[in-house]
Amino acid sequence: MSLPASDALPYRILGPTEPAPPLVLASPHSGREYPGAFLAQSRLSLGQLRRAEDAYVDELLGDAVRHGVPLIAARYGRAYLDLNRDADEIDPAMIADPLPPSAGQASDRVAAGLGVVPRIAAHGLDIYASRLRLTEVESRVGALHRPYHAGVGMLVERARRRHGYAILLDCHSMPTPPGGAAAPQFVIGDLHGRTAAPALVDAIETTIAAAGFRVSRNAPYAGGYTTFHHADRARGVHVVQIEVDRALYMDPARLATHGGFAAVAAAFAGLVATLLAATPGLALAPGWREAAE
Repeated sequence: MSLPASDALPYRILGPTEPAPPLVLASPHSGREYPGAFLAQSRLSLGQLRRAEDAYVDELLGDAVRHGVPLIAARYGRAYLDLNRDADEIDPAMIADPLPPSAGQASDRVAAGLGVVPRIAAHGLDIYASRLRLTEVESRVGALHRPYHAGVGMLVERARRRHGYAILLDCHSMPTPPGGAAAPQFVIGDLHGRTAAPALVDAIETTIAAAGFRVSRNAPYAGGYTTFHHADRARGVHVVQIEVDRALYMDPARLATHGGFAAVAAAFAGLVATLLAATPGLALAPGWREAAE
């Protein structure tokens, strides 16, 4: 089981992959490459399109990678293709052709214009002046979506085979949630307990809170396609989505990092270090039982 060279794929892998650690990091929304044909097709400027990104999340994880875990990070911008959607979440309102029965999944995300190929960018701005051909959507899915999730799956499976369990942290940034001074700064999503062992989620929450940040679970974000698709607790695969308020480390209006970047990067690095030390005792492998005293 080997990964192709990442320079030939729509993602980058940073950090070591051998020997496989039990923890994998993912950043599906920090890509900032946009094909020229797409830019010519879009009604929006590059700056407007980039506001859909979880900008710099891959760079936030740089210190965490130095603890010996791999990071798989998307290359292409979220406005071009959203890797945290099902490949069949296609918005019929933006496609010129009839959709096959497998496509056009009805979901709140699709209805909002945020399917696998988004119809809108940040601030609800329409990306396209005209409808797309279905073949174009299928081409993007085949070129980006399938290889990315195959890469995630391969890293996770490599970890599971070596350790008997694997942890995937799917990392994102979010707009500042409502709530003022009480608003969460990090949101941990495990699809309401379905995708990760409670002891693991407890450890993540405790570690982030100890770093001085306000943390909530599953509100306002419980997890997306990556969380659902890759989790398999029966086989020892645990997936947690982590959202961080992007205002903590960047100016969203200028797409520029600021002085808070170091503290957030340190929080992620501290989380990874804590999990690597703690998870052998968290009973994450299927059938694990603590020895009797």
